[in-house]
Amino acid sequence: MATHEAPVKTPTAARQGSREGVVRYVLGISLALVIAAMVIAYLIF
Repeated sequence: MATHEAPVKTPTAARQGSREGVVRYVLGISLALVIAAMVIAYLIF
């Protein structure tokens, strides 16, 4: 029988993606826009 060993990879190789900090800026800006929209809606209605 052949033994099947799990491949050993470094965390960077296993991730197979780039770690960009853009996501936190997109989430922060969208959160600020939603809060501003809710404040405006509250003041109008």
